[in-house]
Amino acid sequence: MPYKVASGRLRPTAASRNVTSSAGECGGKDQVSRSRLSGAVHLDREARHLSVVGATATGKTAAAVRYARRHAGVELVSVDAIAVYRGLDIGTAKPTPDERRDVTWHLLDVCDPGEEFSVARFQRHARAAVAGIEGRGHRVVLVGGTGLYHRALVDELALPGRYPEVAAALETEADGPDGLAGLYARLVVLDPTAATRVSPTNRRRLVRALEVVIGSGRPFSAAGPGLGHYGPTRFCLVGLTLPRDELDRRIAARLEAQFAAGFVDEVAALVTREGGLSRTARQALGYRELIEHVAGDMTLEEARAAILRRTRAFARRQESWFRRDPRIVWLEAQRRDFDEALDALAGTAGRAGDPARD
Repeated sequence: MPYKVASGRLRPTAASRNVTSSAGECGGKDQVSRSRLSGAVHLDREARHLSVVGATATGKTAAAVRYARRHAGVELVSVDAIAVYRGLDIGTAKPTPDERRDVTWHLLDVCDPGEEFSVARFQRHARAAVAGIEGRGHRVVLVGGTGLYHRALVDELALPGRYPEVAAALETEADGPDGLAGLYARLVVLDPTAATRVSPTNRRRLVRALEVVIGSGRPFSAAGPGLGHYGPTRFCLVGLTLPRDELDRRIAARLEAQFAAGFVDEVAALVTREGGLSRTARQALGYRELIEHVAGDMTLEEARAAILRRTRAFARRQESWFRRDPRIVWLEAQRRDFDEALDALAGTAGRAGDPARD
């Protein structure tokens, strides 16, 4: 897939500093200092960073690792809602030992499987990680496919507070006779604007919207400009894309590799651990189905088929989410010159890397 780079952007000059006229634009004219000292890439405090997004199985992790190894002073921040859990390794397709070698990662394995991990908690951790990376004069590369986590960081979303008792009562109500239809009817009355933005069947978002409305007394829709606003950001946003049949093939091949690596045994160990699994961890792709299999409620083949269906559907939703963001520049993940194209978009074309990491 072609990408657009303005004339002259592929010829950065050593020891020069180019500043973009638009904070939401990718390209060589970023605020990255071209000066080098002892093999490090030193960035201006206002330097823009890179974010690699896209559907599951498009090769985001591999692309980000290659980028980090080509360029000194790069640290990776995982943007994955489930990779934060220790012990959920195989099913989350976490970076392998080789993909962690000589690469600095953040936001992996930060909490126990029994803990709930929210977008607000991610935002706090990620902000701290980014501040530390910038303090070292390094460049941030976000990599992952959890859309809301990504927006919370690149757009500094103002997240509404949490009201656990209200949320617990709403969860109970969702399991009651009126179910999600009852919750949605309440949201229509209490916050009509939010109701137009939430699917009547999306339990998580319905509960969250009502939690904020009831707990704070303010409309959920009043929390900031909303996800439909795509303003300037310091991050250069690059999306990986694949033809649908190739994406489906990769998803299936990865699942087979996960089973061969011991996915079932990993889940069996998790469900018997002290502290159990949090609601979020139990609902993770593949884990939910294999928990049912381990409990004897589903055969292995039924679980395998269900995981495949759910993962493919999840990939479609990810594509839809990221395609709405007009700031993202899309690259075909299979193109032969992918690494060169990514460098050009990220403003690092022609920049020498650390010889020790090339």
